[in-house]
Amino acid sequence: MNQNSNTRSVSDIVQARARKFFSKKTLHQRLPITQWLPKYNLESLEGDMVAGLTVGLTVIPQGIAYALVAGLTPNYGLYSAFMGCFVYMFLGSCKDITIGPTAIMSIMTHEYSVDKNPDYAILLCFLSGIIIFAAAVCNLGFLITFISKPVIAGFTSAAAISIASSQLKGLFGLSYQSESVIEAFSKLFENIGDTRWQDLTLGLCSIVVLLLMRKLKDLKITKVQPDDSTYVRIGRKMLFLISVGRNAIVVIVAGIIAFAAKSDTFTLTGDIEAGLPAFKAPPFSTWDNGTEIYFSEMVSNVGAGIIIIPLISILESIAIASAFAGGKTIDATQEMYALGMCNILGAFVQSIPVTGSFSRTAVNSTSGVKTPAGGIVTGLLVVLALAFLTPYFKYIPKATLSAVIICAVIFMVEYETVRPIWKARQLDQIPLWGTFLTCLFWKLEFGILVGVGINLAILLYGVARPKVNVSTVLRKDESGPHYVLVEPRSGLFFPSVDHIRGQVTKAGVGPAESSVMVVVDCKHFTGIDYTATKGMKSLCQDFERRHQPLVFTNVTPGVERGLCSLIDDIVIARSSDQIDAAYKSASSNAVAENLYSGDEAIRRVSRSEGDPESLGPLLEPMNSARPIIVPAHNP
Repeated sequence: MNQNSNTRSVSDIVQARARKFFSKKTLHQRLPITQWLPKYNLESLEGDMVAGLTVGLTVIPQGIAYALVAGLTPNYGLYSAFMGCFVYMFLGSCKDITIGPTAIMSIMTHEYSVDKNPDYAILLCFLSGIIIFAAAVCNLGFLITFISKPVIAGFTSAAAISIASSQLKGLFGLSYQSESVIEAFSKLFENIGDTRWQDLTLGLCSIVVLLLMRKLKDLKITKVQPDDSTYVRIGRKMLFLISVGRNAIVVIVAGIIAFAAKSDTFTLTGDIEAGLPAFKAPPFSTWDNGTEIYFSEMVSNVGAGIIIIPLISILESIAIASAFAGGKTIDATQEMYALGMCNILGAFVQSIPVTGSFSRTAVNSTSGVKTPAGGIVTGLLVVLALAFLTPYFKYIPKATLSAVIICAVIFMVEYETVRPIWKARQLDQIPLWGTFLTCLFWKLEFGILVGVGINLAILLYGVARPKVNVSTVLRKDESGPHYVLVEPRSGLFFPSVDHIRGQVTKAGVGPAESSVMVVVDCKHFTGIDYTATKGMKSLCQDFERRHQPLVFTNVTPGVERGLCSLIDDIVIARSSDQIDAAYKSASSNAVAENLYSGDEAIRRVSRSEGDPESLGPLLEPMNSARPIIVPAHNP
């Protein structure tokens, strides 16, 4: 009978899960395209076309530049710029996000791509996708919450400075290798005498033009007004498109200048492999100087990058989704599904690790995108560029690409957050600057670990050393102390038990003078563990040896069960009247097994009284009948 009942319950659970999985709600949740596609119209098409073209003009020069940051040839940046657009259209839940290569992902790829071998970058992309997708399946998105905003700000700012410093050599027309910010500036000053003035002039001019064009979109002249004529509207939109498409315009103009000049005037990008990438499985082995490196050794060489890159990818994408959610709730799990598939399928077209791009997402949003379908236009534009324009990309000057990268990352330095963090909580400056300095002068991945470690240390210190308020409660006639009230401000668990025990003891021998009754207010205790119970038992024994009364009040049923499991005799008061009764009993040395005030004034609980489950309901807080409290000591 029991076996049949168990079989039926398991069967019911499986059927319920199956019905939920194959429901219409789950379909809309896990395949968001089914929500907006039936409502798609011409207005949406117009907005998506304009936004898609604008983002496409932005991602092409950025993709080429970010490939160089990753230490790879420019074509890999373009390979990374289209598959994410296509996949996110089906799985993405935020209309504004664009998935592709980013500055931070590129520098992290450079960190872990052994000897600039593209096979490592592609494998990293595939493994990152697998890990992100698996994390979504296991609902591990909550782990991201352990990385605080100050840590993210410190990491992002340090990464931006690292990326900008790595581009100085291209800006000055120099050629050297550097692995850190200090080394980048050291090598720059060592080789400053070899600066190519043509590259430096073109690079600085590109930076100035890019920054001016960036501000153009914020001017009133680009804002369409309701009473504008058709021609004025077109003119304003053209100025806006010029502003958001500034990277492509500057790169095209610089390429034309380089094409018209002598071949050795500027340092050029050089030949780029033409055509679309082959659709094939990611490399699970590679070659190094004639020696084949197998999958296990490749993974070993990549090391911590297998964890760090997916983590940063999730962080960037979810942070961007939250920023552009427009007040809506973000489904972090669905975003992880989408991002994981973007990387998995991207690896089949030789992509480097990708994530959401803040700058392109901002362009997408301000361009009036209506649905994720704008990604199709962006992806197709990149595909067309790969198919037909790659022979002309070799004329793009490296100084201009460096200018594009520098202008993209300088706005990632979150200097404006330092003041608000200081005002909100000064202690948060420690993880902020700890992360920033470690990332800047050591390694980016270690900076995140240091920041998270500092945050956890601060949290654990707060748990282990909670604030304890101690007050002396006077008699009603104010002729002397009634009792000493000790109020711990957080839970009673093993890290904090020694501290709380010490503070209660200190109150007992200090304000209570080893004779006045001490009352421990347990209203902030949500639970108790074995170590804490042992600590409280020792505390009760200390008071008993001094013949000093100790009373616990506002004890929840769960905490009461825990205390009663080890402590033979413990006094628990359920109201201020019961505390008064305890005081009178202690004063007259008439403490018995049960003391009554009314029906039940106070109860001395013993394990011999029976099942702890039968103990009373949630204890009432001490009410207004409590005598006046006079603060005595606040440790």
